[in-house]
Amino acid sequence: MAVCIKDCIQNMNLVIGCTIGCSYCYARNNVHRFHMIDDFEKPEFFPNKLRLMEKKRPQNFLLTGMSDFSHWKPEWREQIFAKITENPQHQYLFLTKRPEDIVFSTTLENAWFGVTVTSSKEKNRIRTLREHIHGGHYHVTFEPMFDDVGMVDLTGIEWIVIGTETGHRKGKAVSKPEWVWNLTHQAHALGIPVFMKEDLLPIMGETHMVQEFPPAFYRVLEEQKTWRK
Repeated sequence: MAVCIKDCIQNMNLVIGCTIGCSYCYARNNVHRFHMIDDFEKPEFFPNKLRLMEKKRPQNFLLTGMSDFSHWKPEWREQIFAKITENPQHQYLFLTKRPEDIVFSTTLENAWFGVTVTSSKEKNRIRTLREHIHGGHYHVTFEPMFDDVGMVDLTGIEWIVIGTETGHRKGKAVSKPEWVWNLTHQAHALGIPVFMKEDLLPIMGETHMVQEFPPAFYRVLEEQKTWRK
């Protein structure tokens, strides 16, 4: 049975809103549907949510489920990373589509910085990630995919996630099995774990689903089992 990534990595939407304007953006649709903020193109910071990091039970947290890390205001980043420093029990993930817009460094060992790549034209984002963000760990999300990404330089990358577009958008992108296998084989050749999101199940078939986490994430999940509810 395929694992839902949301069962292993929890969203903590400290910032809501994004200025990039992707046509396939699920976050924008959710914000409009549930009236989370007035204008999705004007990101807002919710510092009251920082208390969620104070949980002693370890978690794997995604902090950019409804925002883009590169467009966080510097004062937001400072406050958020100060709180991360106080709570080393968790793993923290960040994603951006605009690594060229940020220069950032950290000494934290539990911070994971990644880029989203949706086509062969966007492969340079991976190199830019390595050049502009220093410290922590690197990961890449290939979702959705609009074409065969081809050969990718995964130097320094410690995890890749592969998915497909969900929802009912007219003309939505559908990942092809050969595109998924191409990336999986490249990553595995370098010893990089691969996680195929559950949305790929109808495309790949259950017996071909690969759902791997980095060791640090597995440690969190194993420690969670030792905590009583």
